[in-house]
Amino acid sequence: MSLRKKLHIIIFEADTKAGKFFDVSLLVAICLSILSVMLESVNYIEEEYGYYLRRLEWGFTILFTIEYVLRLLIINKPLKYAFSFMGMVDFLAILPTYISLFFAGTQSLLIIRTVRLLRVFRIFKLAHFVGEGKMIIDALRASRAKLTVFLGSILTLVVILGTVMYLVEGGENGFTSIPRSIYWAIVTLTTVGYGDIAPQTVLGQTIASVIMVLGYSIIAVPTGIVTSALTRKELTQVNTHSCPHCSEEGHDEDADFCKYCGGEL
Repeated sequence: MSLRKKLHIIIFEADTKAGKFFDVSLLVAICLSILSVMLESVNYIEEEYGYYLRRLEWGFTILFTIEYVLRLLIINKPLKYAFSFMGMVDFLAILPTYISLFFAGTQSLLIIRTVRLLRVFRIFKLAHFVGEGKMIIDALRASRAKLTVFLGSILTLVVILGTVMYLVEGGENGFTSIPRSIYWAIVTLTTVGYGDIAPQTVLGQTIASVIMVLGYSIIAVPTGIVTSALTRKELTQVNTHSCPHCSEEGHDEDADFCKYCGGEL
């Protein structure tokens, strides 16, 4: 087996001990990097340990840069990976630190601070370690027609309920317009209940009570739709093997070719 193939198995897959060790090590580095970003935003910690946090940040940046370059070198279609969602996330995870090199002087300190805050988006790199994430996305895609109909029905319902409450309560009770009344209907139907607007009349309170009870049953509908799609997805056995051509995962256990690009696995 060539060195390139071995590196591909280690970096893109998690079926071997080396692959699992790489994933766990990278996961720890990502979490520590995110923690350092959070600590740096605390003024007294930044004043006391800012120097060490910046040195630590450069260490993480170099580590993630090496990882990003290796991913591009060992995959057959590096541009495809570079412009994929995870490729862009990997690139954006290292970009802010390098951008800060091009800003100097007290006038640009605020710009550097703003750019460096983008490092917190390294949390998206955690998606490398959530194999079930793709299954959830596929389930949502499979359910999008039903969810669209459901959301359309809810939108119609809150418009009607908001209009009714505007007519019943009126501006003197806080329902000053139909859009504001629709906002109240959404807050009530979703059982959030901010309490910034509340019906004062008996009829309005009765309608609100019905909406509150209705909200509990409505919330369960999208959950059931997505759960049903997830159950169907789980019936198909997939592995963590990553295509060496397009880096896509989620192939069947007996697959010899990638179902996304047709490349040999």
